[in-house]
Amino acid sequence: MTGTAPAPFTADDYRARMARAARAAADAELAGLLVAPGPDLVWLTGYAPPATTERLTLLVLTPGQDPVLVVPTLEAPDAARATGAPALTLRDWTDGKDPYALTAALLDDRGRFGISDNAWAMHLLGLQRTLPGTSYASLTEALPMLRAVKDPAELALLAAAGAAADQAFEEIRSVRFAGRRESEVGADLAALLRRFGHSQVDFTIVGSGPNGADPHHEMGDRVIERGDMVVLDFGGLKDGYGSDTTRTVHVGEPTDEERRVHDIVREAQEAGFRAVRPGAACQEVDRAARAVIAGAGYGEYFIHRTGHGIGVTTHEPPYMIEGEEQPLVPGMCFSVEPGIYLPGRFGVRIEDIVTVTGDGGRRLNDTTREMVIVD
Repeated sequence: MTGTAPAPFTADDYRARMARAARAAADAELAGLLVAPGPDLVWLTGYAPPATTERLTLLVLTPGQDPVLVVPTLEAPDAARATGAPALTLRDWTDGKDPYALTAALLDDRGRFGISDNAWAMHLLGLQRTLPGTSYASLTEALPMLRAVKDPAELALLAAAGAAADQAFEEIRSVRFAGRRESEVGADLAALLRRFGHSQVDFTIVGSGPNGADPHHEMGDRVIERGDMVVLDFGGLKDGYGSDTTRTVHVGEPTDEERRVHDIVREAQEAGFRAVRPGAACQEVDRAARAVIAGAGYGEYFIHRTGHGIGVTTHEPPYMIEGEEQPLVPGMCFSVEPGIYLPGRFGVRIEDIVTVTGDGGRRLNDTTREMVIVD
């Protein structure tokens, strides 16, 4: 790959994110945010504790107060080494002590708080027992756009992840498909993603022939045959930011119908991309792509939303779906991935990650969207 690697995030970057999150909480009339281990905590602090630990770890963000990270004493040294640690205060607790009492002292006992979607139920219940006057809302419900607008450094990382996924596609199109199992091609894709810098592979969907009509088929033991359409959808994390792209290839020469369906999906994907502009509602992207497919007579076979956000996870808000009136803002990143799925026969999907610019959109995937013939 070419180009200069994006600069790593600094403590000041995390300080700014935490301050922004606290302001967003105040604007949403929340008393604060409680952030458990998971992508929100990584994005806000750079700290990734063991996701399986049963011990309470919680970032407390309250308007007008310095950020506090409640952490088990045995994990405090790791937390102190996180890049964002200089921007917060650590409060540790030892086994045998009550972490909920320690956390409660930081909270308004009558407040309503946003809490991470992936917080353990036992921790939320522990806080409710300690502070029965409090109430809670999931972060996705309360602040769905918290991570949606990316800064220039995040955009650079997403672009690099997209370029790596593109390289994986350019390589996979030259391997043999016919006579091999879907799982074998999927393993090739996963290995290519890792070769081009991904530390985590989240999915490798390889849907051949009738399996392509299942959007989330992933891969199985079906042997790919000449004459098959094959949906390839793959992605993961590179340097902490996601990739996700789909191309549909054909083993040998396609039929006229297969070419026509592929062309319709390509036109729909282009229409969805051209609908991206600041101020447009998310649903307008869905409507633009869906109108092309419906107009061609395949509306009932487009069975999912047109897109989803991407960042430190491969699926997050915003969503390109009917009814979502959230305006697009420069820096938002999301997929545009219409598809047609003909049960028992084949499917076609084409997907790029797109970012909103000052006057439109920019694709972060650049491989051909034309029909690709493979062996």
